[in-house]
Amino acid sequence: MKCPSCGAPITPKFGEMVITCEYCGSAVTLGNQGWTNIQKQTMLLLKVASVDEVNKIITPLMDKGLLHRHLHEDSKQEEMSLTYVPYWIVSVSARTSITAANETAQIAQTATTAALMGVIFGGMGGGFGGGGGGGRGRGGRRAFEGGFGTGSLLTSVLGLKGIRIMAFGMGMGGMGRGGMKKTEQMDANYNFPVIALKALTDYQPRDYQFDLEGRALFDISKLPKDVKILNGDISEDVAKSQAKTLVDQLQSQKAHAKYHMIQSLNTESDVGDVELLHVPVWFAKYDHKGNKIVLVIDANSGRVINSLGL
Repeated sequence: MKCPSCGAPITPKFGEMVITCEYCGSAVTLGNQGWTNIQKQTMLLLKVASVDEVNKIITPLMDKGLLHRHLHEDSKQEEMSLTYVPYWIVSVSARTSITAANETAQIAQTATTAALMGVIFGGMGGGFGGGGGGGRGRGGRRAFEGGFGTGSLLTSVLGLKGIRIMAFGMGMGGMGRGGMKKTEQMDANYNFPVIALKALTDYQPRDYQFDLEGRALFDISKLPKDVKILNGDISEDVAKSQAKTLVDQLQSQKAHAKYHMIQSLNTESDVGDVELLHVPVWFAKYDHKGNKIVLVIDANSGRVINSLGL
């Protein structure tokens, strides 16, 4: 197999579906039509280039909080490596329809109901108390009935049970009128990163955006010679499907963070353009008394892409 751009030999390993030519930097991917060129291939420049620089980022992250004081110092470093990792950047437009309980209306309705019940039973308490002996004797009942007209048809039909029904009806009547529900449309556009290597799916970003404004067309001559460029084994079509699923999950997460009483939620997503982005990534692995800690650092921005064990 030869590179379609420069003609140099390419020898894919078993399972690889995204390969970068070591000579010219062109990338090819395996799809339904065989090996084809990747139309758009970009990269982020390496800015956090030394171990000292990445340690300045990692130390305060690991030592954050009273329980983690001196965690970095007390942990044994098992790995500190820098590689260029391929990510599929998938354009996804998401539209999420949310129907949620109107908590403000529910609180107001509950307060109104509570106030009404207080007035009713407060009045009843006064009537019962007027009969002496705590309102449990016949005098209390006579006082209660007198308030509504003793012996009247209204008293015999309503009584205490009727008052309870009336109060319940006033408290819950708003439910059927739609006042206790609110509907919202939550739209968002993503350039969602899907890691193109199955071995690294544990470090798949959930809600992370690379600094795409600073990306450049991929140029292998601008990369440090001692930094390894990884190939991928996740195809473009698989990446599109994964991006759609992950965006749906992220939209649901954001909706539940905003509303605590969601009654229905539906997300529709449109997948657009895809590009292959090569990102410089630091992998830092530690052992702290048997607990494995992994930090994945974006070596372009210096931000944490993902972490495990903290």
